[in-house]
Amino acid sequence: MTNTPPIAPLRPHSFTAHGQTIDDPYAWLKDPGYPEVTDKDVLGYLEAENAYFEGVMAPLKPLTDRLYEEMKSRIKEDDSSVPQKDGDWLYWTAFETGGQYRKWWRKPVAGGDDQLILDEPALAEGKEYFRLGALAVSNDGRLLAYAIDDNGSERFTVRVKDLTTGEHFPDVIPGMLSEIVWVADDSGFLYGLANEQWRTDNARLHRLGTDPESDIELFKEADEGFRVGVSETSDRAWLVIATGDHVTSEVWLLPANDPLAPLKLVSARVPEREYDVDAREGTLFIHTNDTHPNFRLCTASIDAPDVWEERIAASPHFYMTGISCFKNFLIVDGREDGLDQIEIHAYDPGVAPHRIVFPEASYDAGLGDNPEFDMSVLRLGYESMVTPGTVYDYDVASGAMTVLKVQEIPSGYDAANYATDRLKITARDGTQVPVSIVYPKDFPKDGSRPLFLYAYGAYGYAIPPGFSTGRLSLLDRGFAYAIAHIRGGDDLGQQWYLDGKLEKRTNTFNDFVDVAKALVEQGWTSAGKIAIAGRSAGGELMGAVVNSDPELWGAVIADVPFVDVLNTMMDADLPLTPGEWPEWGNPIDDPKAFDLIRSYSPYDNVSAQAYPPMFISGGLNDPRVTYWEPAKWAAKLRATKTDDNVLLLKTNMGAGHGGKSGRFESLRESAEEHAFVLWQLGVEG
Repeated sequence: MTNTPPIAPLRPHSFTAHGQTIDDPYAWLKDPGYPEVTDKDVLGYLEAENAYFEGVMAPLKPLTDRLYEEMKSRIKEDDSSVPQKDGDWLYWTAFETGGQYRKWWRKPVAGGDDQLILDEPALAEGKEYFRLGALAVSNDGRLLAYAIDDNGSERFTVRVKDLTTGEHFPDVIPGMLSEIVWVADDSGFLYGLANEQWRTDNARLHRLGTDPESDIELFKEADEGFRVGVSETSDRAWLVIATGDHVTSEVWLLPANDPLAPLKLVSARVPEREYDVDAREGTLFIHTNDTHPNFRLCTASIDAPDVWEERIAASPHFYMTGISCFKNFLIVDGREDGLDQIEIHAYDPGVAPHRIVFPEASYDAGLGDNPEFDMSVLRLGYESMVTPGTVYDYDVASGAMTVLKVQEIPSGYDAANYATDRLKITARDGTQVPVSIVYPKDFPKDGSRPLFLYAYGAYGYAIPPGFSTGRLSLLDRGFAYAIAHIRGGDDLGQQWYLDGKLEKRTNTFNDFVDVAKALVEQGWTSAGKIAIAGRSAGGELMGAVVNSDPELWGAVIADVPFVDVLNTMMDADLPLTPGEWPEWGNPIDDPKAFDLIRSYSPYDNVSAQAYPPMFISGGLNDPRVTYWEPAKWAAKLRATKTDDNVLLLKTNMGAGHGGKSGRFESLRESAEEHAFVLWQLGVEG
């Protein structure tokens, strides 16, 4: 540990594009051997930053420990999921007291003993990192195929277990990056391998008992920006091979009982058209944005899959996010005014649909685990910023809603101590931006209190106004906690996403800043008393707003931040880059994209000004936001900024994009970040 911040040396490096020369003296922090990182100078710098992090955070250890114990006390250690029927079995997961990872259980519906089918704690024993990926039980319930990642690189290894004997097959498939889907007779399964650039460009069939080297490649994608995924239709009659990027998709089908049959193309890819497919009794149900960004639902015969007939028209108010076929009804998921809706439709178009009604003005709701095609009772999940996670069974015929489980908080929780609002804040261009906020009931709106503001704002991903036990540690110390539903997510529909990407990307940053300023004007907090946080693309948001409006923020948490945007988008050899061009633009070919990205890329726009206190994290094995992005950014900030505010860089040397694995290790990382925020905002711990 040390209290002396490391200074990364400058090493001349530049590149020229579109007549412009970019200097990048920290480019050396990218190990040329990546994904192997062995360069001693690189590792030495990361370790020096980690030592500095430990030294600065050492006096906060009592506070961090206190926060950790608080957070841990709100988690039911021996928690388990609600059992759900799939075929002849009831399946559930459970944690044991002190356990970091789940155990997977089942028992016969007809009665019998509980059976442990997968023991995550045993698989994780002795490993610094562990993550279970895909998991699939065969149709006859006899076999389990599962995939694990033990270093955070998101390259999974597949194994197959015989659940009748407990023995493993000799079949081992490394380098997998996909779901696992069994064929109808359980003789094998579909999966996809990651190529050298960490892109899944294939779908393969593995037959049990054969050498994976001889697996049959069913589909190969030629476009380097597309990713391939495998799944199945709800009726399990068809295997689905889908390929696409962020804006275009294409779907192929195979009979589940004949996986070597010729592939059946649903509809050839059309640029900027997305669609996905489910099936029932020979009819395809196609969810697509071909005529409107909020999507519509079409049907087609399996014999003429490219002839689409509209079933539910697109709506400017209702954003159709997905559909699910069941034997006797169809579920349409969506959002209206940013709030989740679940609609139940009869297959008879003459029968009016009905919505499930939820009790609060702001909430997060959706289908839970519903594995069977023939179901009359649906499993639902519901929560809000003041209501803990609740599991329901919903009887489709009667409309009766039965509570099966409410998230238990062992240390106690009284929702009456808190209040939540949904605000609408006017951004600089007149757009109304929703904000979900939770706060103590006695919260004074006189600008005296601190506020924690979170957002993401990219890829059409909406941040739901859900419940968090960790957040209570801030609320109970007088904070308000707000989620800004900024453009770039799809909180208010697909157009909301489109209005925050490519040439409109700066709307995302402006929305966030304008929300913060309005919260100050309304008395929720004051400039300098706002802690902000974002992860991945949300970390890019953090980088942009500390460059543009540093005086607003009292503390900044930037986890695995995507901040070296220009360099990353200029490097077609990086795993994600070709698939990311539809989101950010292609600065290699497009001078306008080059100029725009350069204008906001956080790393490229660090300037000699005062910056707020910052806590930056990265993962050495992260394939999504490579470790050198936060490292280069921290190095440049440290060398350029004019203030004495603390700047910390923590690199998880044995983890990836998600940070440390295990429910308690990740909890400790949250406690560290909360401790940093309390320290910097001068809040009593």
